[in-house]
Amino acid sequence: MEPNVRVLVDMDGVLADFEGGLLRGFRLRFPQDPYVALEERRGFSARDQYGALRPDLAEKVASIYETPGFFLELEPIPGALEALQEMKRMKDTEVFICTSPLQKYDYCASEKYHWVDKHLGPEFVERMILTRDKTVVSGDLLIDDKDTIQGQEENPSWEHILFTCCHNQHLDPLPSKRRLNSWSDNWRAILDSERKARLGQN
Repeated sequence: MEPNVRVLVDMDGVLADFEGGLLRGFRLRFPQDPYVALEERRGFSARDQYGALRPDLAEKVASIYETPGFFLELEPIPGALEALQEMKRMKDTEVFICTSPLQKYDYCASEKYHWVDKHLGPEFVERMILTRDKTVVSGDLLIDDKDTIQGQEENPSWEHILFTCCHNQHLDPLPSKRRLNSWSDNWRAILDSERKARLGQN
């Protein structure tokens, strides 16, 4: 019997269009202020990049994603919902949503649950892991748009698959790191290669 492959999938930037929602919200609320176009985004933290553009913009952009309803109203990333439903149906595959809430979690945490329930259904609500430290979560693959994931464990159990997002598309991943450019990219091959590696069929 083939071993199960446990896939951990991030939410923001991988399942839900955080960057698109953030830019749209910022331009609506602060139409007179300069903004960072998606193709100009660099670095995981939008707050840092906006603050470098002009110091007061850091708090302004943060106020968008700290607003009630922000996470709930994010649009799904194209192909993400279909990919997760397919993963759930795949033999020898376990899929979980592994996401980090904001430090100001007043609305974020509950809205993430509601978003998953709305777009993927109650079965996936049962498969949600909310944690500020993904390195302590056990899995084989972590699909995440954050380029560097650090925490208590220096050597997490999972392989980080970098999901391409506007803020990381200019980066050259380390030779050892694989990249998933979108959900239309061949994510199934990544799961298959992991399954074969676990069987020792390199």
